[in-house]
Amino acid sequence: MATNLCRVLPACSRAALNGRIRMSLSATSCCHPKMITRMSHHEVPVPPGETRTESDTFGPIKVSTSAYYGAQTARSMYHFNIGIPTDRMPLPLIEAFGLLKKACATVNKQFGLDKKVSDAIAQACDEVIAGKLNDHFPLSVWQTGSGTQSNMNVNEVVSNRAIQLLGGTMGSKKPVHPNDHVNKSQSSNDTFPTAMHVAAALELNRRLHPALKHLHAALNKKSKDFASIYKIGRTHLQDAVPMTLGQEFSGYTHQVAMSIERLKTCEPRLYELAIGGTAVGTGINTPKGFGKFVAAELKELTKLPFVDAPNKFEALATHDTMVELSGSLNTLAVSLMKIANDIRLLGSGPRCGIGELVLPENEPGSSIMPGKVNPTQCEAMTMVAAQVIGNHVAVTVGGSMGHFELNVFKPLIIKNVLHSIRILSDVCHSFTDHCVVGIEPNTAVLDRYIRESLMLVTALNPHIGYDKAAQIAKKAHKEGTTLREAALALGHLNAEQFDKYVNPKDMV
Repeated sequence: MATNLCRVLPACSRAALNGRIRMSLSATSCCHPKMITRMSHHEVPVPPGETRTESDTFGPIKVSTSAYYGAQTARSMYHFNIGIPTDRMPLPLIEAFGLLKKACATVNKQFGLDKKVSDAIAQACDEVIAGKLNDHFPLSVWQTGSGTQSNMNVNEVVSNRAIQLLGGTMGSKKPVHPNDHVNKSQSSNDTFPTAMHVAAALELNRRLHPALKHLHAALNKKSKDFASIYKIGRTHLQDAVPMTLGQEFSGYTHQVAMSIERLKTCEPRLYELAIGGTAVGTGINTPKGFGKFVAAELKELTKLPFVDAPNKFEALATHDTMVELSGSLNTLAVSLMKIANDIRLLGSGPRCGIGELVLPENEPGSSIMPGKVNPTQCEAMTMVAAQVIGNHVAVTVGGSMGHFELNVFKPLIIKNVLHSIRILSDVCHSFTDHCVVGIEPNTAVLDRYIRESLMLVTALNPHIGYDKAAQIAKKAHKEGTTLREAALALGHLNAEQFDKYVNPKDMV
């Protein structure tokens, strides 16, 4: 039993069992020697080229002289070389961190941080915000679930750049220390969730909302342009009663409008910031009102209505707001999937499909079939929708991982939320500009379907009853005749009555 326990219990647990199970250092011989070596081995390979020495609590480490990051970033690069370069921490999050660190430096100055240090931090943060230092944020999303290494990546880059601006030596941590100054009154546990909210809010407002408004306007215009064009509706993929093409497009328009409304509904909670909660939500090592003052600074910097979160424990331990936001993005994806599928099906053909819509021809569609053109914008839209739906599954699982006082799936959550926002924004612009604005009705096909539809018989229900109307429809379908011919043959109506009651324009 002792042998099995020593494989799975940490040292503190083994010590707690002392008296019931006697163990000594020799008992660790049950562990593989390489495992013991790995547990105490903190060396990181020396990068090529010129280096400087950085240090952290694990000791000194060599870092490229051209890099602004320090020891903790270098260790993370080595220990979490996962999915690089494609899965680097999203740049909108880095920008949000720059805004946050600048706001914190400004507030810390009010609470006694040296003005020279604060101003140098703010100047370095401006470069982070502007994207000038993007190459110095190399870390993978797949790291510690709190995002600590990325918080320290920002602290180290800002610290070294501020030191450089002040004429100091990079790596010296003087006169600007990454923890004592850049991270003053903060913890990774409150800065990372704050940066998550700031990044998501910025991307929503500068990317997704404009893209959705653009799509909504284009669909709304088509709805009005097509208001007097009649067609046959479809339910269960089968012929139904008449409607206008404008009415059909009005449904798509309202779907987009409701998606915009859903996103705006969850935004007030997105503006609530965790900063000031520090390690577990109690606000240890922060001056009174720190979170409120930082939120006010961020409001000024971004022109977005950020506020101090009313409960820091919820803000650190959960990401329910991010799950809610992702849910709204998921709903948007579902709506866009329906819209794009409808449009490509209505435009299917050109000779052997439904063919009611003529879609823009943007590029050749086949490497073997000459002249073929495909509904590629619809295909891109539906693929994006599928990806967003998948992203939401990951966010949902990540959101459920708020064990005790800290959610530890933060990087995964923000990666997927920002990815969803970005690809939805881009595809809405693309779909609008390269598909929606160029859609035209195929009036010849629409008119033919109206004339040939059996479901026009529905208009006869109030006059001859459901059963007799059904007889007319079945006879016409079986014999390949028109409804008018079948009605007259059955004697349920005369020609004048049929022409009076069955008028597609009176049925919408």
